[in-house]
Amino acid sequence: MLFAFICQDNPGSLQLRMDTRPEHVEWLNSINADGTVTFAGPFLDAEGKPNGSLVVVKAETIERARAIAAADPYAKVGLFASVDVRPWNWVFNKPEA
Repeated sequence: MLFAFICQDNPGSLQLRMDTRPEHVEWLNSINADGTVTFAGPFLDAEGKPNGSLVVVKAETIERARAIAAADPYAKVGLFASVDVRPWNWVFNKPEA
């Protein structure tokens, strides 16, 4: 099952995001060793600067998806004002289709 993490950064936290980015990318690579991450990337503000994240993962349950989201270094350092974990169905342009 797929789950989308819709993450909104705290205001004024761009430097925290940039400082934590190497750990975040390393973490994404490590959990993707078994294909957990379907895709991921930042939301951008009007100036093109990151201000949130969209991460889609494969997980057996929503509880497991929430545990994955909580393990993100961005979440651990308090970057996010909110993280919404939602079941998601990939219908259009799905590579396996």
